[in-house]
Amino acid sequence: MARSFKRNPQLSAISEPNVTPLIDLAFSLLIIFMITTPLLEQTIPLNLPTQAGAPAAGQEELRHEGVTITGPRQYNFKGDSLTYDQLNSALRQLSAQVNPPILHIRAEGALSYQEVVTLLDLISRNNLTKISLDTAIGN
Repeated sequence: MARSFKRNPQLSAISEPNVTPLIDLAFSLLIIFMITTPLLEQTIPLNLPTQAGAPAAGQEELRHEGVTITGPRQYNFKGDSLTYDQLNSALRQLSAQVNPPILHIRAEGALSYQEVVTLLDLISRNNLTKISLDTAIGN
C-alpha cells in the first residue's frame, strides 16, 4: 500500500514503523565488524605435530631439541651458550635436515615476552614449523 503524503486534518498514528534507524545501525555494525575482524588474525602460524597412537614399525621416531632463553638474545642450545647469530646458524643447519626435530622453547617467567617472540621469529625465518612452548604446571 502506497503511503500518502498529504496531511490529514485529524491526528492519527502512523501504522508503518520507521525502519531507517535500524538499517543505519545494521550498516554501522557491519562496517565495524569488517574493520575489526582482520585485526584479530595476529597469530604466528604453527604446524604443531599430532600423534594418534604409537608410531608404526619402521617409522622414524620424532627427535626433540630444546632451546632455552637465558637472557636478552642469549640462548642455550644442545648444552652450549649461544648468541642470536650463532643460534641462527645452528637453526639453519637443522632446517636443512630431511626430518628436522621438534624444538622445545623454554624461558624464565620473568623474562620479557619480546624475547620469546624474537626466538619464534628466528625459528619461523628458518622454516622450522614443529615447536613446543614448555610451561610448568602450577597450583
